[in-house]
Amino acid sequence: MEITELLAFAQKNKSSDLHLVAGKEPMVRIDGSLRPVKTGDLDADTVKTMIYSIMTEEQRSEFESEKEIDLAISFGTESRFRVNAYTTTTGAAAAFREIPTKIPTLEQINAPEIFKKFAETERGLVLVTGPTGSGKSTTLAAMIDYMNANTDAHILTVEDPVEFVHGKKRALINHREVGKHTKSFTRALKSALREDPDVILVGEMRDHETISLALTAAETGHLVMGTLHTSSAAKTVDRIIDVFPAGDKEMVRSMIAGSLQAVISQVLLKRKGGGRAAAHEIMVGTSAVRNLIRENKVPQIYSMIQVGQRYGMQTMDDSMRALVEKGIVEPEEVGHMLAKLSDAGPPAAPAGGAESSAPRPAPAAATAPTAASAEPRKSRSLF
Repeated sequence: MEITELLAFAQKNKSSDLHLVAGKEPMVRIDGSLRPVKTGDLDADTVKTMIYSIMTEEQRSEFESEKEIDLAISFGTESRFRVNAYTTTTGAAAAFREIPTKIPTLEQINAPEIFKKFAETERGLVLVTGPTGSGKSTTLAAMIDYMNANTDAHILTVEDPVEFVHGKKRALINHREVGKHTKSFTRALKSALREDPDVILVGEMRDHETISLALTAAETGHLVMGTLHTSSAAKTVDRIIDVFPAGDKEMVRSMIAGSLQAVISQVLLKRKGGGRAAAHEIMVGTSAVRNLIRENKVPQIYSMIQVGQRYGMQTMDDSMRALVEKGIVEPEEVGHMLAKLSDAGPPAAPAGGAESSAPRPAPAAATAPTAASAEPRKSRSLF
C-alpha cells in the first residue's frame, strides 16, 4: 500500500486526520472519533517508506537529526495536507491533517457577525484559541479571506507550516514558512516590523519571545492575530502573563490591557447526521475588561462576558445551548464537551433539557484506491 492510497481514502471519507504508527493499522479521525483502516498492521519499514516518500532530501535529513518535523504537502491537483512526522518507540510515525484548498468564508463556517468587526480592527491583538483540532486555523483563514476581499491591507503570515494559501483579491498577502522562508517565529516577527505590514498573523504563539514580539507589534499600530492552546479568555490572558518572569508581569498586564481586542475560544462538536459545528466563547476588549486585566482581576472576565451580550460577547455555554436549540447538535454531545473542557469526569447535564439520542451509527464503509498514484483513484473497502 502507498501513502497516496491512504490519503485518498481519508479524503474520500471526509476524515480530518490520518495517523500512521508502526505495529498498528492506519487510523482516521471522522467527526472527532478515531477509526482503524482495515489494511493490516503496518511494519516499521512500511511506515518509514510512506513518510519518506513525501519528504525532500533536506526534510529527511532534518527528520533524522531532529527526530520530528512539520511540513505541508500537495496531493493531487487541489488538495494539501499538514504533516507532523515524529519518532516513537516503534519507529517513525506521522499525523496528516487535510487543509481545505478552498478557503471558507465567515458565512460558510457560520461565524458570528462580530468576527467581521474583529477583522476590520486596525490595531491590537485578536486571538483564536482552543484545543488541537478545534478549527482555529480555519477561523483565522476565513477572517483573513474577509480582509483580503474588503481591504487594501498588507497582510503578513508567519506559520509552521503555511496552511491556507490566499489568492489575489484586494489585499497584499505574503506567506512565510518557518524553516523554509525564515529561521524562526521570532526572527520573522522582528523582520516583520520593517516590512510595512498592516496585519501580522502568527501561526502559533509558542514562547516568551514570540509572545513579547507579538505584543510589541500590537502596541505599535499593527493588527496581530494568533492562536493559543487555551480553552477560555481568562486562561488565555493568564497563559500570556505566565510566560514572563515575575518582575515583568505588571508591565505585561498593562501591555495586554492596552492592546487586546478580542479572544475567540472555540471547540468543535459533532453535528446530528455527521460533520462538525463550532461553539465559541467570545470576549471583546471593552474598557471594563481591560481594567480587570490591568488590575490583575482576570478571574472576573467570565462574569464580564456573561453580561456583555450588547458588545457581542457570549459564553461557551450560551453558544452550545444555541446549537442544541437549533437542532444542530445533541444535548448529550454538549454534556460530553463541557465535561472535557472542565476536566470534571462525568458529563455535565445536557443543555436544553432534551433527551439524548441513541449513539449515531458508525459511518458507512468507504473505499480507498487500489494502487499508488500521485492522484486520488477509485477505491476499495478498508473499514
